[in-house]
Amino acid sequence: MPIRIPDSLPAHAVLESENIFVMTEYRAIHQDIRPLNVLILNLMPTKIVTETQLLRKLSNTPLQVQVEFLQTASYKSTHADPSHMDQFYYTFDQIKDKRYDGMIITGAPLDYVPCEGVAYWEEICEIMEWAKDHVHCTFYLCWGAYAGLYYHYGIEKLDLDQKLFGIYPHKILKPTSPLFRGFDDMFMAPHSRATDVRLGDVMAVDALEVMATTTEGSLAIAKTRDSRQFFVTCHAEYDANTLALEYFRDMEKGLTTVDLPKNYFPGDDPEQAPAVTWRSTGQLLYSNWLNYYVYQSTPYDIKSIH
Repeated sequence: MPIRIPDSLPAHAVLESENIFVMTEYRAIHQDIRPLNVLILNLMPTKIVTETQLLRKLSNTPLQVQVEFLQTASYKSTHADPSHMDQFYYTFDQIKDKRYDGMIITGAPLDYVPCEGVAYWEEICEIMEWAKDHVHCTFYLCWGAYAGLYYHYGIEKLDLDQKLFGIYPHKILKPTSPLFRGFDDMFMAPHSRATDVRLGDVMAVDALEVMATTTEGSLAIAKTRDSRQFFVTCHAEYDANTLALEYFRDMEKGLTTVDLPKNYFPGDDPEQAPAVTWRSTGQLLYSNWLNYYVYQSTPYDIKSIH
């Protein structure tokens, strides 16, 4: 699809090198169509990597999508280049009067941190509340999913004794859902988290339905029955080397509790390049969400989203 992003965004050159159609602003304004407006609240310290991963997955559709990036004002990332953030990111005060067809709230490295202990928790709550009547469909990803489940439905997140780290098989509980159109009966996807929720707590909320779990019974995907909110704990957007970089980083820090990511390195040999077994999962998950739950149901007049 033609993604509308600034020409100077670092992801622009990467996507073009992969033959992904990135549309210039000039060309976009000369097409007589309304693009989908998607906002990404990027809470990850690796801003550019996360931008590129998500834009790549949002590219697998013929729709024209205009993407904007949001940062927190109450907390400034210490890992991101301030000039990059100033050039490409908005703060909530700058966009709070706008409406969006879709929104993605990313994960954040906040394992073992209570929600109320997060430095920018009050601002996140304000954004999540605002999204209820300013965004047609919100996609809560990893830590974002746990934050959303807790804020909207009071579902407490749990600390895991052992980190869920690797590529895991998943089972689909709602196989007729458009979200899983094109999926195999069982799909693979990465996880990298020491956080979980009780599946029974999610199933006990009438407004929620569990869509997919790991084969061991950990929540992977849930959504509201009105399909306005999605909660996704797996990282189908990850690159081939994302888990490897995390593993080697932790090894270099001398962390003694670091485990090899499961089902990742061939023969569990970190010297071997991992084979991607989740690429189609990522392409289908994001394009199905964008097509069936954003484009197909969002109002043509974006001002009427509520």
